[in-house]
Amino acid sequence: MNVYLVLSIQILVASATHIVAKSVVGDVDAVTLTFLRGVVSVVGLCGIVAVRGRWVHIARGDRWPLVFLGFLGTINQLLYLYGLRFTTAANAALLYASTPVFVLILSALMLGERMTLVRTIGILVAFFGVLIVIFERGVSLTSEYTIGNLIILVAVLAWALFTILGKRQVMTYGALQATVAASVAGTALLAPFGLFSTMASSVGSYTVTDWSGILYLGIGTSVVGYLLWYYALRRIDASRLAVFANGQPIVATILSVIFLGATISPQFLVGATITLAGVVVTQRKR
Repeated sequence: MNVYLVLSIQILVASATHIVAKSVVGDVDAVTLTFLRGVVSVVGLCGIVAVRGRWVHIARGDRWPLVFLGFLGTINQLLYLYGLRFTTAANAALLYASTPVFVLILSALMLGERMTLVRTIGILVAFFGVLIVIFERGVSLTSEYTIGNLIILVAVLAWALFTILGKRQVMTYGALQATVAASVAGTALLAPFGLFSTMASSVGSYTVTDWSGILYLGIGTSVVGYLLWYYALRRIDASRLAVFANGQPIVATILSVIFLGATISPQFLVGATITLAGVVVTQRKR
């Protein structure tokens, strides 16, 4: 399958995730939602592997790295869902569009990749745009949007690490096996807290919309979305892959206006334009 077709589908799935999650987080707390989403995704992924009958043995030296990938994936989802309670779907999508910036910085720090002047300028421009969005309602850490934006920014950092550190595992075991291993590990790590949170919550009061959202986040995002992301990661380098996250704020903003009745502020438009411009600059080869 053409990698760019795969990425186009992945962008649509990921963009819809922001809308679906925003509609659910008001009724389901972040820990419970992350845990239920994880259980659904693990069942779905293991079902796919069972049908294909292609279980792969994980080498001893790769087990802990895959566990750490699972931890990063779970932290990413947990912080994202918690932070989304305090900000907008469009803001969340834009912050995730800064993923290439973090991938470039972490690649330079962890992998020794060369950071050119052009890319450095792009990173600074993108960060300036992100700051405009983070402090959309003024430079105040007591602002609801600011708190949510900062939490999601940490989630984006976890996702960037997940992308970089997952490259080797994907090349070794393939997108499906690496995703299964990381998802099982991440859900297992969260299980003690997730089970307690689920039993303490009023699951019986969840609406059809809530359960539909949980299923979408578990199957649509964590199975289809993650598999498509890692499928593409196996075929192109991490920095080129990450730039496709740029399409998320555009699609998510359109969807949030249509389905959530959201309004877009001038500050958001300015910050989004600057951020995306900076991200595009970081993808230049010189």
